[in-house]
Amino acid sequence: MRKINQITYIVIISALVYACGGSEAAKDKVTELNELKAQQKELETKISDLEAELIQSGQLKKKEGNKVLVTTLKMTPDSFEHWVEVRGTVASRKNVMLSAETMGKIESIKVTEGQKVSKGQLLVQLDADILRNSISEVKTQLELATTICERQTKLWEQNIGTEVQYLQAKNNKEALESKLKTLNSQLSQSNVVAPFNGIIDNIPVREGEMTSPGMPLVRIVNQNDTYISADVSESFLGKFEVGQQVKVYFPSLDKEVVSKIASVGQVIKSENRTFEVEVGLPAVNFPIKPNQVVVLHMIDYQTDKALVVPTKLVQRDSKGSYVYELVDKEGKKVASKVYVKPGVSYNLETEILEGLSAGQLIAYEGYRELAPDAAVTIRN
Repeated sequence: MRKINQITYIVIISALVYACGGSEAAKDKVTELNELKAQQKELETKISDLEAELIQSGQLKKKEGNKVLVTTLKMTPDSFEHWVEVRGTVASRKNVMLSAETMGKIESIKVTEGQKVSKGQLLVQLDADILRNSISEVKTQLELATTICERQTKLWEQNIGTEVQYLQAKNNKEALESKLKTLNSQLSQSNVVAPFNGIIDNIPVREGEMTSPGMPLVRIVNQNDTYISADVSESFLGKFEVGQQVKVYFPSLDKEVVSKIASVGQVIKSENRTFEVEVGLPAVNFPIKPNQVVVLHMIDYQTDKALVVPTKLVQRDSKGSYVYELVDKEGKKVASKVYVKPGVSYNLETEILEGLSAGQLIAYEGYRELAPDAAVTIRN
């Protein structure tokens, strides 16, 4: 019996200890719950204050009851342009590599790179001693032939001598004159002269070297007669015309000028399926050089009566593209999906080809919160 009482005592004591421990755990949970509720209340207050501040600044749209606060965009026909960028290069009609016309040794180079030269100025002279000796010899023969021809002509006029003698003397003189003219032409080919005013850009040869016909000798450049050449994809056929305005941007200089299209190529290049567009280059106050890279901004589409909306307003679902129109229903303004056919987009704006008409009200700010038949409040 005594042993049973000891066991009962131990059980009672254990139960009392457990009950006291459980009570302490329950108190801890209640305290934790109260602390979380206090934090929740504090967060709700902060959220409410932030919402009020954002609504006041216009960064957050406020719902008035079941209504969505929106602004509107009224459809009005307006002009619309679509621009494209095309890479081009600066070119010059007076950027010429002069070549040798005859074979010979370079006797002297009369200019240096970077030197300004005038039209007709001697640039390179080839060795032409043999030609000069031949010319001197022919001149001597021509003097004799001329004298003989003159005397034979006088005799023939006096009916002295035969006609054959007269014709032979005349033919001999004319043949030598023709030969002298040919030799002088060959001599002129040994002198390379400037075809226009310009600057010597490159001289790839040296004195004493041998030349042959077509061998490059001197590059001469005149920067006053420059233009811009660009290869444009054949997908733009018919998009550009002479006189159309073009913005010309020089990326290396961060400069931009406005010009016009001077010509449009009529042939598609088979190697890259492009055609050439030439743009005039007006006088500029900064340095430009042939082969300099430029970016052309050109209009490939424009209209004066387009219905245009911000591109972000055009949304899509399984049926296609749509915007939200604001219509009257049962005495209140509601949102309604209008399916549209978008055209080209440029500068964050999109032309609407079908689905909208002039005068329609389109939801603008707040459009993302709308659903079909959602009631709205229009904010000015």
